[in-house]
Amino acid sequence: MELSNKKRNIVLSILFFLPVAFILVMLLSKDNYNPLDIVKENVLDLPQNDDNIQLKDHITILSFLGKKPMDNSTVAFNLKELVYDRSKGFKTFQVVILLPYEAKVEAEALLKEIKSYEDLRFWHLVYAEESEIKNVFNSLKSEEDLDENLATNMVFIVDRDLNQRGRIDDRTEKEIEANKPIYSLYSYNCVEVAELKNKMAAEDMRVLFKEYRDKRKGDFDYSSQRRSKDLKQTNE
Repeated sequence: MELSNKKRNIVLSILFFLPVAFILVMLLSKDNYNPLDIVKENVLDLPQNDDNIQLKDHITILSFLGKKPMDNSTVAFNLKELVYDRSKGFKTFQVVILLPYEAKVEAEALLKEIKSYEDLRFWHLVYAEESEIKNVFNSLKSEEDLDENLATNMVFIVDRDLNQRGRIDDRTEKEIEANKPIYSLYSYNCVEVAELKNKMAAEDMRVLFKEYRDKRKGDFDYSSQRRSKDLKQTNE
């Protein structure tokens, strides 16, 4: 009986101290993470527009819905539901849809469909000339071109300093262990729900927000930031 009581006391002690030890380890350990890669610097800012919306000093998801935005409504709805709704509380976050002037009627109608009593204060429609849209797009790193309607399913992350963010090495752990060739993720396909939800929203945007929170607190380690030159080196 005495032995049983001793065993019980040992088990209770372990159950009590394990959570305490875990909390202490978490408090004492440094929160290390890999910042989201800079894949392209000097992204061109938006042309002058009526609402004075700019990329500079904002964390932006940039989208191109083209001359017929209703044809690309899946892109807009997925972006709103899977990314915007999870990110809109972060300071300076915004979604910018860059469109030609002729798309204004359709774009406003699409916005009404998306809105439905939702808070879209950080969702901006910006209109520009065709040449201006192409200039902004061409300043981004992309594996796909705009189509004939100036649209693409891909969206881009641009940080406050006009750097395009993404993944220089998008391989899985198994692919790295198997020494598979490096492939990158410069932009995110809004038709691919898994990519948008699991990579962009759940991981990459969260990591970028954390980076800026750490910068405000002075905790961000710039030496750990991988630059776009690393991508150049891996592709040589």
